[in-house]
Amino acid sequence: MGDGWENFRRIFGTMGMAAVCGTGKIGADMATLLIGNGVPTVVIGHSQAGMDRCRNTVGRNLNTLEAEGKLTSSQREAVFGLLSVTKDFQAARGAGIVFEAAAEDLAVKQEVFQKLEAVCAADTIIASTTSALPPSVLCASLRHPERLLVAHPFQPAHMLPLFELVGSEKTSPAALERAKSFLENDLNRQVVCLHREIEGFIVNRIAQAMFRECLFLLEQGVASAADIDKAVHYAIGMRYASIGLLEYFDAVGFDLESSIAQTIYPTLCGTAEVQALVRQGLETGKTGLAAGKGLYRWDAERIHDFELRKRRPYLDIFSWNSPI
Repeated sequence: MGDGWENFRRIFGTMGMAAVCGTGKIGADMATLLIGNGVPTVVIGHSQAGMDRCRNTVGRNLNTLEAEGKLTSSQREAVFGLLSVTKDFQAARGAGIVFEAAAEDLAVKQEVFQKLEAVCAADTIIASTTSALPPSVLCASLRHPERLLVAHPFQPAHMLPLFELVGSEKTSPAALERAKSFLENDLNRQVVCLHREIEGFIVNRIAQAMFRECLFLLEQGVASAADIDKAVHYAIGMRYASIGLLEYFDAVGFDLESSIAQTIYPTLCGTAEVQALVRQGLETGKTGLAAGKGLYRWDAERIHDFELRKRRPYLDIFSWNSPI
């Protein structure tokens, strides 16, 4: 397409501008990722408070990266200048891709999709960041269901390098390929492509299985929350940071793993209901970090330490394609 296109692509990316619908944490972090990679981005919110919160979150994200030596002051300012925040859906007109990051509520998401279809071109990709809803359910009310897909990031979305990508039977292969190329080449992300949709995709299904078993161990009095987390940190976490789970299964061998399975499988938690420990927390208001108490007590010092430890591995592999 010539030098002009290559210059445009280097500066603005293959999608031109992008839009994000939603001003919560995922929306703000997605916006941070996009502008950090040189993509002009408009975030669409529904309230002034949400818009202000989004700007502040993006600003804090960039300030943290500058403090960690990942951005210079001039880079931070230039990147922040690529962001605009508005309540007007007309601002999404011309976007090559729109990331929907509204509340995890089907009715809310479908209302957003209807507003986007009223202003966006028929080939604009609509990528939902849903954590669990299948794309076939999401696209049910769209006039152009072939352009809707799920591009599921992981928190914090501007730091953690993985996206899960999945379409419905109506999603066009071209839309999936364009989205994959954009995520990999323009945003420098790792992409897992699902062959078919399933609730929760891959990572959240594995995570929910681990949560369920760990809560079961707590309820059965096997160990404390701290010791269960220590077991995860110093064995499971460290082991699978550099090799694959199924790769390890192959390395151990089917014969030994089948023997272990015969002993352990019958004793694993198999509940299909929310566990009693969680129900008790919901009833007593002990619902986790935001409430100050859940499985742990959360004071300011612990929260600060947790946030530092949470982002440290991501900082070590931090990578943006910013042309700035």
